[in-house]
Amino acid sequence: MNQTVKTYFEAFNAGDVDGMLDCLSDDVAHHVNEGQIRVGKEKFAAFCAHMNRSYRENLTDIVVFDAEGGTRAAAEFIVNGTYLETDERLPEAHGQTYRLPAGSFFDLHDGKITRVTTFYNLADWTKQVSNG
Repeated sequence: MNQTVKTYFEAFNAGDVDGMLDCLSDDVAHHVNEGQIRVGKEKFAAFCAHMNRSYRENLTDIVVFDAEGGTRAAAEFIVNGTYLETDERLPEAHGQTYRLPAGSFFDLHDGKITRVTTFYNLADWTKQVSNG
């Protein structure tokens, strides 16, 4: 398992945004599911602050795949979450829980993540929090 990616996910599960940022290059490209590409650690940190207000999440069943040469990696995992505060253009939050398969793809250079792209099924998430 790629150590940088492992450390990134450990920091995520610990709620340690600074630890996540330490894994990223200064010009990281963050490809958000259903959103625009954000470039740079500052925008990544702002995204994390927003997410932490609206969601409490823990990742389980993480499997990391490494590409030969260490320049790319991918991971699949389960997002176990609680919807804390209503997010713009999404259903109203009232503490609903959800369990959602997801995946991330990474580019790496000199031990830092230069791109992170995360995918999940927004329709599945919406159904779970709307029926909860």
